[in-house]
Amino acid sequence: MDANSSFYLWLSRHAVACFALLMLSFIVFGALSLDLIRLFGANASFLLAHGWAAVVEGGVRQFLELVLSATLAMAAYLLFKLCEHALVHRLMRR
Repeated sequence: MDANSSFYLWLSRHAVACFALLMLSFIVFGALSLDLIRLFGANASFLLAHGWAAVVEGGVRQFLELVLSATLAMAAYLLFKLCEHALVHRLMRR
């Protein structure tokens, strides 16, 4: 994200809100990524072991839900890093 973007500048000016958003994004990242690797492995094993029957039972839908969960977790992580960057640069300027 451009350092001159309006969202980044807003984060830089509002340290308390930035810190609250940092904490919220950290919690969301942790909740969404909890056991994600294990669930991907279990889903892959289910699909490989049962083939078409697993697809009919929703194995592919579950896989897509896991991909969505991983994508949302990564978005939360990126928001966390953006807030961290804004706060660190604010502290460095003082």
